[in-house]
Amino acid sequence: MMKQLFAIRMLLLLLLALAPRGAGATGADTATVPPADPAPCQAAIAANDDDKIVGECGALIDNEKTEKPDRLKALIARGAVLARRDRLDRAIADYDVTLRLEPSQPDLLNSRGALWWKRGDRPKALADFAATLKLSPDHPAAKSNYRKLALELERLGALMAVAGKPGFNCATAHRPVEKAICANPELANLDRQINAVNVRVMRQARDGRERQARRREQDDFIARRNADFGKPDYDLQKVMNERLQHLLGDDGSWK
Repeated sequence: MMKQLFAIRMLLLLLLALAPRGAGATGADTATVPPADPAPCQAAIAANDDDKIVGECGALIDNEKTEKPDRLKALIARGAVLARRDRLDRAIADYDVTLRLEPSQPDLLNSRGALWWKRGDRPKALADFAATLKLSPDHPAAKSNYRKLALELERLGALMAVAGKPGFNCATAHRPVEKAICANPELANLDRQINAVNVRVMRQARDGRERQARRREQDDFIARRNADFGKPDYDLQKVMNERLQHLLGDDGSWK
């Protein structure tokens, strides 16, 4: 009985002696894994070498042991390269990660907004410009971008409001040609453009006589259009396009 107890005690002592060495060995193995080296990525950034930035900084980004400041620099550098190469989705993804790690970066927010704008996502672009100005109210690029985009959205809204509408009121249209124009969005847009350009060239007239001549020409066009519509081989869209081109002129001005 005493021999059995002694054997068990010795076994326990052996296990206790081995356990620390095993744990210590595992810790030592982990400790021998070298930390991420940011030098190649930093050298690529300093040299403005886009290919090496993508490769070296990409490896740094993927390394789990990369320190946060080094990861941020690598992400920003690679995102800039991807943006220059018009790989917008990947560039935005890098900026997304960067801003999650460090949200208070007005320059980067503005840059991501510019990418969203270029990609055609105006609401996200406007949100990023607004967020930039919240962090840095005097940020010159963001102020300019916000103002330009707001004007663009306003113009788009105005265009959408009149899209498919001619230069006259369809509610009072009674001629067959007017009803045909109102029923066709393409013809309606053409009519609105003709009307707008005609107003512009009349304003540019040198004197009252020239302005009156322009008005008579437009009146004659409308009269011929009303009279000829419905005749065999009459192409209303062709006639309207020809009138618009005549108003615009080959160089974009009145001929």
